[in-house]
Amino acid sequence: MAPAAIGVVVFAVIGLAIIIQGFVQVQTGTVAVVTMFGKYRRVMQPGLNVRIPLLEQIARRVSIQNQSAELTFQATTVDQANVNFRAMLLYSVADGGDDTIQKVAFKFLNETAFTQALVRSIEGAVREFVATKKQAEILLLRTEIVIHVKSQLDVMLFEWGYHLQDLQINDISFGAAITQSMERVVASQNELVAAENEGKALLIRETKRAEAQGAATQIAAEAEKEASRLRGEGVALFRREVSNGIAEAAEAMSSADLDAGFILFSMWTETMRNVAAEGSGNLITMDGSIEGFERSIRQLMASEIGNRLSDQPASKATVEDDPGPGST
Repeated sequence: MAPAAIGVVVFAVIGLAIIIQGFVQVQTGTVAVVTMFGKYRRVMQPGLNVRIPLLEQIARRVSIQNQSAELTFQATTVDQANVNFRAMLLYSVADGGDDTIQKVAFKFLNETAFTQALVRSIEGAVREFVATKKQAEILLLRTEIVIHVKSQLDVMLFEWGYHLQDLQINDISFGAAITQSMERVVASQNELVAAENEGKALLIRETKRAEAQGAATQIAAEAEKEASRLRGEGVALFRREVSNGIAEAAEAMSSADLDAGFILFSMWTETMRNVAAEGSGNLITMDGSIEGFERSIRQLMASEIGNRLSDQPASKATVEDDPGPGST
């Protein structure tokens, strides 16, 4: 092949290579920062882009997707207790504008330097907040810690072209000695609450039991009172009916010209028979002499006469004055 032909082929190959370099493909989720002679020129968006060969260079490809980082660090409270934190950081480029992309591309030497600065800034903000709080308060201040960190870093990250989307504190722990002491404190507090609840429950039970016993005693007393009243009325009614029956029998015997003493004799023998039938002893001693019988009859008749006189209205007696010998 002639030298001229070889030169044409070489120039053709070089020209083709230069033309191919003029086309740049940018992946979705990223943008390409273009410089010319070392100076920022423009931003290439995702897709197929055209550049000036040999003059425009791709200085950096910047991801506009969400990025995350896991943090593990330690902070000290105002009462000198060490607190271990484990957090997850979620951040991204603030927007896709040229100014923002320029900040992201040139504020830091590389992505590692930015990540280190971001992590150290978050750790410093957390330590600043924790240093003003006591150990017992930290577990309840997760939300306050996140709000404090965001308020401290939002302006700074905006200057860097980034936005802190979320900071999640996944774990807050203490040293073994502090954890054991906290467990003992919680256990003692639970025992105290349990003891107080048991005491209140016992007081309520005893109070209710006393109230129930008092009410039962009152009901029993009322029932006994009513029963006693009814028994008294029954006994009184029984005695009145017996007295009326004896009186009617005595009147019937008197109208038949019979001695009423037979009624008393019958009552006496009936009483002896009942005593013999209902008694638990084997020996009954009674006065069966004529004098004893007559004495019992007189006592019964006197009792009957007294009952009749108490039932009849009292009669008024009229007493006339006896005139003296000198009266006219």
